Amino acid sequence: MYLKATAKINLSLDVLRKRPDGYHDVRMIMQKVGMYDRVNLEPVAGKSGITLETNLTYIPKDTNNLAAKAAKLLMDEFEVTDGLHIRLEKFIPVAAGLAGGSSDAACAMIGVNRLFKLGLSKQELMKRGAAIGADVPYCILGGTALSEGIGDVLTPLPPLPDAWILLCKPNINVSTKDVYGNLRLDGTIRHPDVDGMITALENGDLTAVADAKCMGNVLESVTGEKYPVIGNIEDMMKNCGALGAVMSGSGPTVFGIFDSQEKAEQCRAALRKRYPASRVFLTWPEQEGRRRYDGQRR
Repeated sequence: MYLKATAKINLSLDVLRKRPDGYHDVRMIMQKVGMYDRVNLEPVAGKSGITLETNLTYIPKDTNNLAAKAAKLLMDEFEVTDGLHIRLEKFIPVAAGLAGGSSDAACAMIGVNRLFKLGLSKQELMKRGAAIGADVPYCILGGTALSEGIGDVLTPLPPLPDAWILLCKPNINVSTKDVYGNLRLDGTIRHPDVDGMITALENGDLTAVADAKCMGNVLESVTGEKYPVIGNIEDMMKNCGALGAVMSGSGPTVFGIFDSQEKAEQCRAALRKRYPASRVFLTWPEQEGRRRYDGQRR
């Protein structure tokens, strides 16, 4: 069984408070995009256990891999006696704020549910996915959604209007745990207007979605301060015609929203020239029933 594990971006990311359990209450708007990993699941009759192979040597191949961990969670719960082989082709950059590992885990759970006919609903899968990671329930849901609580309370939203989305991951890696650990929720942080973003989505207004008041990320106060290249990439995208640009998740990937493929292509070329060690991709909002050719997976 072959599945596409699509990346996500945070159109808006606000952190409300730190909880007594050490986690943070968030309020953010998540959006799937057309870039994806390939996840292939093959049942192995008469042989228990999970094996995993991947195209990246530094990716764990045991249950430290979120895809294997997610598959094992379901197979143990339902006492699946056959084995499973996972072939994982990574394309989404690792430690980039794009939920690549969480999306792989979500596909593993969806695939195991289908392959072994477990009969779980999407909501039941999402509930179990929260045990793997905070982004996994959203990656199972997909589309455009408001994420609250620690990321586990999800409300589907109207889709992001069609656009071109340019992603640029500078040649740095970021620890989500460290970013949240260094976050200071004081009066100096600018909180994005999440409600304004929801209204813009309801109105199908791409320009309002990308407005700086709505499209913001409080975690930039940590990652962006440490790595000024993030702000430089945002400025470059805006100067190239992006309606808005912001960091995704805990970073370091920056995305810009364009209403013109030509402008996005020109910006992509400029970014690759200025930051040759960065990874730059042109993609689009991924929605149910909306498809573009895989040539844009680049």
